Amino acid sequence: MVHPTAIVDPAAELGEGVHIGPYCIIGANVSLGAGVSVASHVVIEGHTVVGRACVIHPFAVLGGSPQHAGHRGEPTRLVIGSENVIREHVTMHRGTVMGRGVTTVGSQGLFMVGVHIAHDCEVGDHVTMVNNATLGGHVTVEDHVIMGGLSAAHQYIRIGRHAFVGGMAGVNHDVIPFGNVWGNHAHLEGLNLVGLKRRGFSRESINKLRAAYRLLFAEEGTFQERLEDTAVAFAGSPEVKEIIDFIRADSNRPLTTPKREI
Repeated sequence: MVHPTAIVDPAAELGEGVHIGPYCIIGANVSLGAGVSVASHVVIEGHTVVGRACVIHPFAVLGGSPQHAGHRGEPTRLVIGSENVIREHVTMHRGTVMGRGVTTVGSQGLFMVGVHIAHDCEVGDHVTMVNNATLGGHVTVEDHVIMGGLSAAHQYIRIGRHAFVGGMAGVNHDVIPFGNVWGNHAHLEGLNLVGLKRRGFSRESINKLRAAYRLLFAEEGTFQERLEDTAVAFAGSPEVKEIIDFIRADSNRPLTTPKREI
């Protein structure tokens, strides 16, 4: 179902049951999965794939050129998963040849008004980004992350699974899985306990995470010593292991840590 005022390139691929509203522009290299609903005044361009049953609200722009001074119009991509809700004025840009060459967004996410996902980002499943939350280029956001309104992530940082980023937080360092960060620049204020409880983590798992957090970010010894001690003391906890592995992984940015009293 394509509204007569919409401009859809004949080369675009439209799945079964796609709905395109008034005054939309759909480019030649766009693929829309089955059941995608595109409201009025939406622009989808470039080499862009949108998975099935996504709902895209007015004035969203998907697949636009990356905001990168080195981009020369190369045919990079944007790939969006299934069952996402993309609200008004959201922008998601394609990748760059200097980066991954593709920006990827997972499935079952909620991207509220004015959200921006820049070039070469990798966004997981079940991610919620509240109004005007912004990702700089090359950011990795893992599954079940919530980013509060007006928050922003610096280029190249990683935000681990189930982390919570508070409203208006400016995040310029990596955020551990299950972490809870606030402020500008952001600092850890503990674990995302509300999210852990809502997602069905057991009391035993949460208690182990809390004990591991206290050990990991204590003031005694060096951070590397505490990291090794935490890995040994909580070797049987998959959640703690996820944090340890996240910290040990290669990264372009430092780690977000708790705020220290001066």
